[in-house]
Amino acid sequence: MGESEKKQVIQGAFWKFAERIAAQLVSLVVSIVLARLLSPTEYGTISLVMVFITIANVFVNSGFGQALIQKKDADSLDFSSVFYFSLGFTSLIYIILFFGAVPISEFYDMPILIPVLRVLAISVPIMGINSVQQAYVARKMQFKLFFYATFIGTVISAVVGISLAYSGFGVWALVAQTLTNNVIDTIVLQCTIKWEITREFSFERIKSLLSYGWKLLLQSLILQIYSSLRSLLIGKFYTTEDLSYYTKGNQFPELISSNIDTGINTALFPVMSKAQDSIERVKAMARKTTNFTSYVMSPILIGFMAVAEPFISLLLTDKWLPCVPYLRICCIILLFRAPQTAILQAIKAIGRSDAVLKVDVPIRTFAIIVLCISLQHSVYVFALSEIAVTLFGTVLYVIVAKRMIDYSGIEVCHDFLFNVLMASVMGAAVFLIGRILIFHPFFVMVIQVIFGATIYIVISILTNASSFLEIKMMVGKMLMKHKKA
Repeated sequence: MGESEKKQVIQGAFWKFAERIAAQLVSLVVSIVLARLLSPTEYGTISLVMVFITIANVFVNSGFGQALIQKKDADSLDFSSVFYFSLGFTSLIYIILFFGAVPISEFYDMPILIPVLRVLAISVPIMGINSVQQAYVARKMQFKLFFYATFIGTVISAVVGISLAYSGFGVWALVAQTLTNNVIDTIVLQCTIKWEITREFSFERIKSLLSYGWKLLLQSLILQIYSSLRSLLIGKFYTTEDLSYYTKGNQFPELISSNIDTGINTALFPVMSKAQDSIERVKAMARKTTNFTSYVMSPILIGFMAVAEPFISLLLTDKWLPCVPYLRICCIILLFRAPQTAILQAIKAIGRSDAVLKVDVPIRTFAIIVLCISLQHSVYVFALSEIAVTLFGTVLYVIVAKRMIDYSGIEVCHDFLFNVLMASVMGAAVFLIGRILIFHPFFVMVIQVIFGATIYIVISILTNASSFLEIKMMVGKMLMKHKKA
């Protein structure tokens, strides 16, 4: 990876990371407040509705947006065509959800789902507009604009959500928070980007972009349907409380992972796309990303597993402790996201969206088989089954990486597993010290975090971990610039 490319990725990742951190910190506070004010049943209701909204948003956020980023010579006609097509298509999706609310409500025997789904589905056309905005910003590497739009939208929606929750609006507080966030985010982004919507439309451009994007859309749809199917089955065959614990257990690890993972890879894909003619450069970026992302994410996820019980008890109260097992399972699954995402971005960048689809079909086929078997047991076993799916998927991604960009399994293990091993040693020490100390849970957590960070840094120094040395060098350069300024 050249210096200019590295600079682009670092700057883009910084602003995307800042955006995610700012948004998620506010969202975390809101989530804690709402979890204390609302019942698990109310959270289970909104979780069930969000399954259908999330599936609908796959048609919005996948395919065309990434095709616009990947296309070398995308112009205003491409963006305008996609804008009008997305607006029309998402409006059709809203109509389907509006009338589909009744049979969905009858299937789950929950009348409240009808008005909630119909109102929340308004966010789908809004996200249709937002997806084109995001593709434009990502292509221009103007990630600073993401920060402003997301932060403003998150803060305003937080005020709305908490105010309604305190006023006793129940599940509607969550609906209003989500909808307000999407609306404000889209408005602010439209006011800050320089791209203007023109009165141009070309079916030929849509067809051209669709030839690349439909495979990614279908892959994302398969993935999301599978993910949503798990939640739908929990809501149907178990209880809404089980679903709320499962959803909440996944929320915090996903929050941690998405901040780092999304920040790096949102910036990485446009840079990889520009280097798509050089497999060697794309491979080098993938290796660097796998190593760096796993170095940062592994200690956070494993450390989070070690402090899960006091963390949930302190922040959400003991009524949410049943979500702890799901939290730990999710942390294990997310450990494998670093190599998977880096390889996925590389394959997309070189234009092989067909390979992305081909590798995901056998993964989801295997996943459905595992899901059907595990459904006969408890929700805990049902959640554990996802670990087997993740391991199987990682192996397939590694096989594809070898064929497409000559990124071998040995190289993936070298870039990824050593960081996980270092983090595991740290996590075991953190878990043990938590069992020894008898202070207030808050102070125990603080000691565990400091102790864990110290151990990880010491191990990194003793092993000369490459990502640690790179971070050290980057911090040194920043301090030198600060001194000169």
